[in-house]
Amino acid sequence: MITLGFVLLVVAYLMGSIPTSVWIGRSFYGIDVREHGSGNAGATNTFRVLGKTAGIPVLLIDALKGWVAVMLPVWFLGGFDSPVMFENFRVTCGAMAVLGHVFPVFAGFRGGKGVATLMGVAFGMFPIAALCGVGLFMLVLLFTHYVSLGSILASIGYGLFLLLVEKVHHDASIIFAVMIPLLVILTHKANIQRLISGNESRTYLKKAGKREA
Repeated sequence: MITLGFVLLVVAYLMGSIPTSVWIGRSFYGIDVREHGSGNAGATNTFRVLGKTAGIPVLLIDALKGWVAVMLPVWFLGGFDSPVMFENFRVTCGAMAVLGHVFPVFAGFRGGKGVATLMGVAFGMFPIAALCGVGLFMLVLLFTHYVSLGSILASIGYGLFLLLVEKVHHDASIIFAVMIPLLVILTHKANIQRLISGNESRTYLKKAGKREA
């Protein structure tokens, strides 16, 4: 059991390390997205640099990495004697996938901010709360056109929903609810500074809209 658990953690990290945006950009466009736009190897920068044809697959695959990571214990372990330990282990697998996305071994440890992978983890652990978070993200994006602001507010909303509505009680779940917004805020420090100074890039969902530099 211990050996299998360790293997699953390594698998979760390696799966998170799959640099979707980098591989798609290089294979189909001859471009490393990290050398353009914001310099991040994530879905948002892929949308900006390569458009939705590349951005949508990157978003879905990056989210899938997080979802699969928290499902690995369900598929291969079937649970521990202690439900709390099992919950803790699922959260740890999700954290390893996010760590892999941010510091991917397959791309020189230069990855993205982990938001899409976090979203996948969120759906795997608490899907109703995740749907509420996505809804909040879409509202913020529609009204402000700031992906970064939507991500930050959605992560905070997700954490509050877990704590106040679902009233999670396992230690790992409480830590998860607190750490997600903290991690998103920390990885968006530069975006927050640009938001405050009014220099943050906007993203428009409609074709007629134009992205600001």
